[in-house]
Amino acid sequence: LQWLCAGNVDVPVGKLVYTHMLNEKGGIETDVTVNRLSQTEFLIISSATVHPRDKAWISKHITGEWNVTVTDMTSGYAVLSLQGPRSREILSQVTDTDLANSAFPFATSQEIDIGYARVIANRLTYVGELGWELHIPTEMAQHVFDVVWEAGQAYGLKAAGYHALEHLRSERAYREYQLDLTPVDTLLEAGLGFTVDWNKEGGFIGKDALTSQKNSGPLKKRLVSFKLRDPKPVLFHEELIRCDGRIVGYISSGVKSFTIGTSIGMGYVNHPAGVTKDLIENSRWEIEIAGKLYECDASLRAFFDPNGDRAKQ
Repeated sequence: LQWLCAGNVDVPVGKLVYTHMLNEKGGIETDVTVNRLSQTEFLIISSATVHPRDKAWISKHITGEWNVTVTDMTSGYAVLSLQGPRSREILSQVTDTDLANSAFPFATSQEIDIGYARVIANRLTYVGELGWELHIPTEMAQHVFDVVWEAGQAYGLKAAGYHALEHLRSERAYREYQLDLTPVDTLLEAGLGFTVDWNKEGGFIGKDALTSQKNSGPLKKRLVSFKLRDPKPVLFHEELIRCDGRIVGYISSGVKSFTIGTSIGMGYVNHPAGVTKDLIENSRWEIEIAGKLYECDASLRAFFDPNGDRAKQ
């Protein structure tokens, strides 16, 4: 796993690591969270629609020198994501586990009891709020849902679907694999260099390419966040991005943000002189929607809760 992952997964049991597996060019082949279950067991959590591809990528790199077994547990677990400012209050009604920050920090995992079920609880978020992702044995999924749902009614718990998740993750500029992250986008271009362990022993696949790119001056391609000044148009994806009148890229994912009050999106910007802070702050940015140009603001950070404070409260 250390060779496959750009991040350091040699962590204490119960620690969660957000990391990526890269190709030799530094492109992103998969976007995963690694949960160390024991000294010899790891649970790799991948995007819902690409787990067969991720398993194939991992298996492809297992050579005779390693004694490794890969088991696809997708059908064995259901996932219930309990997210929001009151998630700690709700979850504390159905488990005896101490959920305080000091006892259950962000990016850690514990096994907890909910009703009759033993559940893997990961303190993670893909929506930018305080919350837990509950990995439940499939046969106990309905039971756990019912227990949590009943306990949550006193706190205003609501069911939310895919599009609610998309809106919230976009407000925090959380990347989505296949849209914002692909095998032709490097970690540095995607703004995810903070996930890389440059100094771990043995390196990782794609390190040479990333190191070369890192040392070659300003990046000529970067993922940038955009916010429309006009609240009426709606961003989806594939809309053209213009910098000082010149087409420089397109929106990879976009939504109408109900929190911010206008459409927001992310897209890769290409510029021969480098996509620098100065370029972003001192250029005229426009997005073309249905043949019409709309002015927008650009940033390398999220437009809402850029430091991620809400998830760590």
